[in-house]
Amino acid sequence: MRQRHAPLRPIWICTGCAHPWPCGPARVELLADYAGQRRNLAVDLAGLLREATADLTRICPEPPDPVAAYARFLGWLRRVPRV
Repeated sequence: MRQRHAPLRPIWICTGCAHPWPCGPARVELLADYAGQRRNLAVDLAGLLREATADLTRICPEPPDPVAAYARFLGWLRRVPRV
């Protein structure tokens, strides 16, 4: 059984590799899980972006940079070719 790359909340790092979530392997898993449902993936990632922003704002002395947060959670999705 392979290890899933899931977010460790409230710090939003990957439980599988300790990189910022969604890490590269998590993105691959998400694309596979949402095959043919890219809009649903984007909507779910937007909700997770909101949750992560709230968590990180609460626990960090500086709130997350909105541009970087967008790129991390949603920006990568536009660069993935549609299959």
